[in-house]
Amino acid sequence: MNKFAGNRRGPCRAAICASALTLALTTFARAQDLPAPIQAPGETPVLTVHAEGAQVYECKADAAGKLAWAFREPIATLLRDGKTIGRHYAGPKWALDDGGGVQGKVEAKAPGADAADIAWLKLSVVAHFGEGLLSDAATVQRINTHGGALDGACDAAGAFRSVAYSADYVFLKKGG
Repeated sequence: MNKFAGNRRGPCRAAICASALTLALTTFARAQDLPAPIQAPGETPVLTVHAEGAQVYECKADAAGKLAWAFREPIATLLRDGKTIGRHYAGPKWALDDGGGVQGKVEAKAPGADAADIAWLKLSVVAHFGEGLLSDAATVQRINTHGGALDGACDAAGAFRSVAYSADYVFLKKGG
């Protein structure tokens, strides 16, 4: 008789632990390849999600009085394993369907792969709300950006333009 016949969760737990360890080691290896300004030494991933959405810009006068596009806010759906689990919006904030979320403040930037890609970011978590997967998050990294950058002149103050983008967001906690 199989020694696990009475406890079917034994091998399942081992498989889950092995999968989690593999994912953590893969994420750790990728974390070492990140640009220095956005690395988070001593922190470990809590959650990684893919975002699909838009960066919204507004035409405003700059300090010299010249009209230019100014970043206003992100609007994105957060996806995990192809399923919607939350949203990203102005603040910047990330809210998950589990009722929890965080607000961040930009600490560092690294350029995207090309001029059409928004920067990679490291944000410190400045506020938590609700309870859930992000309760222990201390840092957010925006990596693997595609699109989202807007360049060029604008003609009318108050005009808006949105530019499609995608990115991965890695939420990290202090320690291991």
